[in-house]
Formats: sequence, C-alpha cells, structure tokens
Amino acid sequence: MRLRPLLAMVLAFCLTFAAAPSSVSAAFVLGGERGNAKFGDVVNTGQAGECSTLPAGSSGSISVDGDFKDLCLQPTEIFVKIAGNKRQKADFVAAKIISPRFNSSIDQVYGDLSGGKFTEKGGIDFSLITVLAPNGEEFPLAFSVKDMVADGGKSIAPGSEFTGTTFTPSYRTGDFLDPKSRAKDTGVDYAQGLVALGGDDEELAKENIKQDLTGKGVITLSIDSVDSSTNEFSGTFVAIQPSDNDLGSKEPADVKITGKLYGRKA
Repeated sequence: MRLRPLLAMVLAFCLTFAAAPSSVSAAFVLGGERGNAKFGDVVNTGQAGECSTLPAGSSGSISVDGDFKDLCLQPTEIFVKIAGNKRQKADFVAAKIISPRFNSSIDQVYGDLSGGKFTEKGGIDFSLITVLAPNGEEFPLAFSVKDMVADGGKSIAPGSEFTGTTFTPSYRTGDFLDPKSRAKDTGVDYAQGLVALGGDDEELAKENIKQDLTGKGVITLSIDSVDSSTNEFSGTFVAIQPSDNDLGSKEPADVKITGKLYGRKA
C-alpha cells in the first residue's frame, strides 16, 4: 500500500516528459501566446543581441513625420577616457566588453519623428554593460537612449545625421544597495556601524552617504542605407556618456560607444 503514492508520482513524472514538446520552438515559438517570427529566427542561434541590417547601397528617402519603432543600437566598440602619464592628457582608449559579452544591445525602442527629430518614448532603451580598460580597471555603465531627442532634418536618407542628447540613469539603485528596500526607496532610515574618523573624512562620507546621481549624454545617428518601400533604415551611431559613479562615491569617466543601428518608421 505504501508503494502506491510512489508509483503514482513516478507515473506522473513520466507522463510529463512524454507530453512535453520536442523542441524549444514548439513550446515557445509556435504557441499562440508567444507567436513571434523574429524570436523564432534567432532562438538558440546566439544572434539575439544583433540588430537587423539592410543591404549595402540601399538608397531611398523616408519623410520625418509620424512615429518610429524597432530602433536597435548594437555596440561594437567602447572607449573609456582615462588619464595617461604626467605628460599625456586623458584620452579615449579601447575597452573590452566583459559583461554581457553577446547581448549589450538596445532594442524595440519607439518614439516620435515629427519636427525632424527622433524623440524617444519607450522600449528596451538601456543596457547595463561592464568594460575592462587596458589598465585593468573595470567600468560599469548604463548604455542609454532614454529621453533621446536627436535633430537632423526633414528626411531620413543615406548621409543624413541626427544629433542630440540622452539621459543616463544611475547604474545602481537603492534596491542594489539595500535588498530590503529601505532608505532611498521608502524613506525609512536604517542602522549602520560606527563610522571611522567620526565621519569627518570626505572619502568615507562618500562611501556612507549614497546619492542617486544620473547623467547626460550626447548621441549621433548616421544613416547609411534606406529602404523606402519598407520604411527601414540602418547605419551607425556614436554616443558619449558618463560611466557609473557608484552612487556618488567616485567620479564617473566619459565613455564613447560606437556601433550599428537599425530602425523603421511606424
């Protein structure tokens, strides 16, 4: 009698595997609630972080009015501005993306095109990235096109450029600092240990008094190819923005991000 519950559990376990779909595509792509052709094309291919492209030399023109959607920015190179020796001023040096290595893109960004401007309204508009500089220092950053307003003219055509500003959110939040969501998020103070030197040291004060500091960036979208029949466009971008400031405990570094872009007029 005692074996019956065990046998029933084993039978249920076997039936679960027997009824399971044979592939990821069957479970998630073909299902009505997850029917997404793009997802089906890239799932398990390692290409989920890559932006779409247009054939080189595609020429055309798209009027700058209405809305845009599916804007994708894929970083290909990142440079950090760090100081050299006493005889050299700070300059941008190439850094290596160490996290996430294959998915640092911004995607599905949408917004307004009226007035000859790209005005960002939402989407997956930021990505947390950590890069390694040649001097061995790691620089976390929130690659962002939040609140982007980039002005460029009356049409999207090969050779046109749209330049403007972006908003850079804080890399860390009160939840990162305090998993119990006290202090910054709720306004409830919490106990901390004795502060060395009585809290009079400026460097220690930066470590103990955290601030949610944001930043501003600049961006240029350069259009290379346009397909006016599908309202698609692609090209490159250059963005300069601050790195993480560790909630005010350190000075941020300037970071230059370059890469590919793709988008569509809605």
